[in-house]
Formats: sequence, structure tokens, C-alpha cells
Amino acid sequence: MQYLVSVIHDRTASGTPEEMAAIDAFNDRLQTEGHWVFAGGLAAPDAATVIDNRGQEALFTDGPFLESKEYLAGFWVIEAPDLDVALKLAAEGSKHCNRKVEVRPFL
Repeated sequence: MQYLVSVIHDRTASGTPEEMAAIDAFNDRLQTEGHWVFAGGLAAPDAATVIDNRGQEALFTDGPFLESKEYLAGFWVIEAPDLDVALKLAAEGSKHCNRKVEVRPFL
């Protein structure tokens, strides 16, 4: 089963050098233990573009989909045998990146 672990943060600054080293170590562990699928950090919300092509023409809007005090700063896609393992890994990821995370299974 695959899970999306979203990293939630309230600032647009990247992690400190110590946080980045901890994230790298966690990523290495995920890869070694076979849980790694994909991961990445994201630019600040003001770099986003929202596209709505439900009408006759696509509408492009600069900025985030919604204004919020917190935003999606990055993510992991992990492989885990069940939700309990995914939650344990996500808790460790939260500790390593020093941010809150949200876990959601893929359908």
C-alpha cells in the first residue's frame, strides 16, 4: 500500500542545515528499508499557479489555491504494509524534518 505523507509548515524558509541533514538520513533509511517511492520539497505558496479548465477556456491564477497560515512544504510517497507502519514512519519523518505531517492512503 502506498501513502502520501504531506509535510505541513507555517513558514516559507527551507529547513536548517541540521534539519536537512536529518531529512537526508531519514530518506536514506526509507530507501534502505524498501519504503521509499518518491519525495520532494516544494517552493513557497506564492510560486504556485492555479489552473481551472472546467469552462471553455483555461483560467490561470497566480498564487496558492487557498490562503492559509500553513501550507504544503513537501511530501513523501512511501510504501508500507499497513496504516500502522505508515503512521510510525510518518512520526519519524515529522521528527526528522521538525514539521507536522499528514498521512493519507492512495486509493
